[in-house]
Amino acid sequence: APTVVLTTGTFLNGVIHIGPEQYKAGRRGENAVTGLAEFLYSLNLNMGRLKTGTPPRLRYDSVDFSKMEQQESHDLPYLFEFTSHKVHNTLPCHITHTNETSHEVIRRNYEQSPATQGNITGKPPRYCPSIEDKVRRFPDKSSHQIFVEPEGKNSQEIYPNGIATSMPRDVQEEFIHTIPGFENAVITQPSYAIEYDYVAPNQLHETLEVQNVPGLYLAGQINGTTGYEEAAGQGIIAGINAALRVQGRDPYIMNRNEGYIGIMINDLITLGVDEPYRMFTSRAERRLLLRQDNAFTRLGPVGYELGMISHERYKAIEEEIKTVNT
Repeated sequence: APTVVLTTGTFLNGVIHIGPEQYKAGRRGENAVTGLAEFLYSLNLNMGRLKTGTPPRLRYDSVDFSKMEQQESHDLPYLFEFTSHKVHNTLPCHITHTNETSHEVIRRNYEQSPATQGNITGKPPRYCPSIEDKVRRFPDKSSHQIFVEPEGKNSQEIYPNGIATSMPRDVQEEFIHTIPGFENAVITQPSYAIEYDYVAPNQLHETLEVQNVPGLYLAGQINGTTGYEEAAGQGIIAGINAALRVQGRDPYIMNRNEGYIGIMINDLITLGVDEPYRMFTSRAERRLLLRQDNAFTRLGPVGYELGMISHERYKAIEEEIKTVNT
């Protein structure tokens, strides 16, 4: 292929940790990728290891939501679309908290954490720590918030956001049952930590093309970022530039004053990473310019030029610009 975009997530030499258990996987139930990692090493790229985690999944009908604070979805008809968009049939989320009993279980078993035993070498994300890291780093906190999110409209599982852990299965069950609403919760999938290879992103052009491998583009966690939004932002830029290269057109580079994606990519290729990178508004020098209400006027023209939006949409954006200016 003339161009290739690699978005490997946590699959490159991925290893899952659950207490003393260790096994190769890209994520739970899927194989790790080893041959592709060996190929990248053969290119003499500077690579390293990072670590992330995911919370356990709980069976929906085993959770007592009456003991939690309910949070309905916000009524935001415009969200990030140019035209009005109404969301129907939403499900509520809930909030609960750990407590001192939960923390005591974790402290008592802390030595069983793979990170404590030195089994995990990958650098963890500072802004999404495991529950055992939160208990250790913030001993003055008597509780930590948990967002209880349904996995989907037709799913029988919930996602307790905030209690990712790599503790053994029996310890997970013990501390989860101390949390209000989770007293009888059934764990359908245990929480785990996963470490994986990444490529140091200061070896990329601002198009996300590998400097010494023309036509090869990298996007997402392979570049040392964490989070879905960061991956999606890189993915669209890598995809645009891979297509432009095939067409023989000039590459597209988003500047720091055009959008947060431009800031993120510029940070990655100039500064590199020493921990999983998370995008924050505080990284923007001109954040007052980068607003939701002017996103279409900022990026509409270039989106149209790249063929990413229709002629009809672009004309509507032009009309809005004219209306605002007059």
